Amino acid sequence: MKLKVGDEVSVLDDSFTGRVKSIKGDKVNIETPEGFLLEFGSHELVKISAADDMKSVFSNRSPQSILKEKEEPKKRSFIKEKKSRRDEFVLEVDLHIEKLVPNKKGMSNYDILTLQTETAKRQLEFAIKNRMPKVVFIHGVGEGVLKAELDFLLGRYEGITFQDANYQKYGLGATEVYIKQNPNR
Repeated sequence: MKLKVGDEVSVLDDSFTGRVKSIKGDKVNIETPEGFLLEFGSHELVKISAADDMKSVFSNRSPQSILKEKEEPKKRSFIKEKKSRRDEFVLEVDLHIEKLVPNKKGMSNYDILTLQTETAKRQLEFAIKNRMPKVVFIHGVGEGVLKAELDFLLGRYEGITFQDANYQKYGLGATEVYIKQNPNR
């Protein structure tokens, strides 16, 4: 499907939508509803249209070929480890404001930070109550204000330890929390 300036589009494999602002070769600039300009390859975008038009998107390809393209190659494991189901699950909480509210317009920085810390507190209480051994809070890098607030919040709890999360998996913007379980509970 050929895109043109003004088309409403959605980004494949992501939650962005926007309106096409310019097209240069294979590169398409879109403007999100929040006013951000983002550049994508034309193969990463799908025109948002009526249900009848969607037939044309897939008309030249079978559903099996599309699904096969989306499959990740299965990794071969040579080491078998026994883990309990509880150890496998890690609660990941993304504190980016875009993940917490549909639209942050009208929110002050104080409102945003308050919502983020309240969400972290609520999720931590949930993990403690449900005896989850580990929680990862994804806070991003930024100026470090949210990380400082998170460190202050976590420091008020007994029976938990926290550290920067796995760099390879999360980069610099995440904190890993370990909850020590009390066997008498």
